[in-house]
Amino acid sequence: MLTAEKNYDFRKRMLEIHEKNIRNYDIKPESDCFDICDNVGFYVDENADDVVLTAARDFVDYMFTSQNVSLALKKGKAKLPCINLRLASDAGFDLKDAAGYRGFCIVINKDGVFVYGNDSRGIAQGVYYLEDIMTMKKAPYLKFGTTYLKSAFSPQMVHSGYALDEYPNEHLSAIAHEGRDAILIFTHGANVSPRGYMDFNELIYRASKYGLDVYAYSYIKSKMHPGDLGADEYYESTYGELFKKCPKLKGVFLVGESVSFPSKDPHVYYGARDLKSGEIPTDKPDPGWYPCMDYPEWINMVKKHICKYNPDADIIFCSYNWSKQPEEERVKLINSLPKDITLLAMFGVNYDFEIGGAKYTSHDYSISHAGYSAYFESEARAAKENGIRLYSMTNSGGLTWDFGVVPYLPFPQQWLKRYRLMLEAHDKWDLSGIMECHHYGLFPSFISKLSKFAYFEPRMDMDMVLGNLLKSEFGSDCYDTVNKALNSWSDAINHYIPINADQYGAFRVGPSYPFCYIKKVDIPDLPHALWGNKICLSNYIDQDDGTHVVPLTSISLPNEIASLAKMKQGFLDGLEMLKSIDKPNDKLLMLINLGEFIYRSTITGINAKHWCILKNKTKSETSKANMKKLFDEMEALLCEERENARLTIPLVQKDSRLGWEPSMEYMTDEEHLLWKIKQIDYVIDAELKNSRTNLDVS
Repeated sequence: MLTAEKNYDFRKRMLEIHEKNIRNYDIKPESDCFDICDNVGFYVDENADDVVLTAARDFVDYMFTSQNVSLALKKGKAKLPCINLRLASDAGFDLKDAAGYRGFCIVINKDGVFVYGNDSRGIAQGVYYLEDIMTMKKAPYLKFGTTYLKSAFSPQMVHSGYALDEYPNEHLSAIAHEGRDAILIFTHGANVSPRGYMDFNELIYRASKYGLDVYAYSYIKSKMHPGDLGADEYYESTYGELFKKCPKLKGVFLVGESVSFPSKDPHVYYGARDLKSGEIPTDKPDPGWYPCMDYPEWINMVKKHICKYNPDADIIFCSYNWSKQPEEERVKLINSLPKDITLLAMFGVNYDFEIGGAKYTSHDYSISHAGYSAYFESEARAAKENGIRLYSMTNSGGLTWDFGVVPYLPFPQQWLKRYRLMLEAHDKWDLSGIMECHHYGLFPSFISKLSKFAYFEPRMDMDMVLGNLLKSEFGSDCYDTVNKALNSWSDAINHYIPINADQYGAFRVGPSYPFCYIKKVDIPDLPHALWGNKICLSNYIDQDDGTHVVPLTSISLPNEIASLAKMKQGFLDGLEMLKSIDKPNDKLLMLINLGEFIYRSTITGINAKHWCILKNKTKSETSKANMKKLFDEMEALLCEERENARLTIPLVQKDSRLGWEPSMEYMTDEEHLLWKIKQIDYVIDAELKNSRTNLDVS
């Protein structure tokens, strides 16, 4: 039975690195297994560095906490039987295909467990892999054999899922355990994050112990063109100063909307996003939204001042904001970029799809379409032709903007499709690095564990890995039912509609989304939130930005509703399967709770479209009798949505991560859901009542 949580209690769960007492004593060691017991020696080399020592101490804690085995960590020459961690080069061991960054080999025989790493990070990943195997087995027995592995991708960058730009050691440990090797911090300048002063070097130092690099995600607006007089001094005072004070930053992430500069490209207008009072709008975009001809000049200026302090800095240039622009213009820019930087293209953004004959283009991050878009393919091909290193924003940590305030999306079969296509892009266009989440961060889950195994070379049978994970997480006895339910959910997400009207509307916050009629209201936000309600627009009809080829009318919306109804049914079918399981463990109860929140968010998404249709009808209806019927329909819909919000309250009480997102903070906790209920009562008791009264006297 799940107990009630207060807001932010989910962080307590995140601070527990190892699950307690998972050992199943009914499982006995077979003859071809090495039994890790209390008298087994555990050795590292005399000169083991912080990464190896951190991983080794972690392993001791894992064995004690999870498997009830006490190991003594020692330095020096190993005595058999033992566990021994060594650099392959020191041991004269041939890593074969696992040679390379973070590669490792694990040899298990009657004498013990021997982990050979290409480097210290490889040793650490070998240690974490051993923990994974024992966790899935629920016993400290390791089968004899030899395993060679390394990751197909580096860097694997993530934002914090604990709090915006906050990385306690336990979260760093969890990130490293799940195979990631880099974290991101939002950066306004040297030691300045959106939250204020932050000691970047202290974070770099702590992260390094876990084998993690730190990238700066730049929020530094460039107010000077690189060709202007004084530009050298200006860029030295911004990007130069950042790397002068923090030279061990691994690199910098540059995306148009966050770093826009006064380009002289005739296609753009600098300041188009911030027109002054009385200024006539322009059809030209801000430079942050166009592949400007002088971006190479700007990048070279930024690079010059960064590389003065870190010659090996990874300069990542992201094409997200102009992904809708013509391929010819985008490729022209790529052809002119410096060859020693990195291009990051979004994996599944801006693909075309149809619903009921109406054409749409996806806008933002989604798993409803598992594959890559034509935009990504064109950029990937151009990068390879130009010899430019290629990264991608893949969202493969388990979360997208499809549902904005959940910890992860439990659609494993859909995620597996994406992982396979990421590897296809790796093979075709040399995709080498991935950004796995945006500011919604990485929340450890069975999905993020699944992705870790998906990236290993040689490649694994991922259907088998998924099966082992599901049995480990939720129990072997109910595996068939859980797998079937998750298949239903994975199929259902294909009916999602990844457009701004949904991703920045009802699906951004779920059942706390307001239903406005006459007066527009904004969802209450918290004063310490970076974005708060600014990335959730509360009036559905005002949200289209051209992602619909046809306008938002009664023609397109019914087809969208029909598509979402299929998704809702798929979620409901899966929920009913999971709820039929006898004696579910706590992890399964949390999964059911998450699934029901997603189901109730879908109800809100559907109701928002119905509400839009009804409001549009009131604007053109001329019959009093028909108008009264419309008011009755509107009230009935509001009552249904009010009940949906009420039924969501117990869900967020059981899991404090539901309704929260690092940059928005809480948007759908109990307090916000009670606000939503009051907002609906206002519309019913005031606006609809007054509208009926005015209709009677007119």
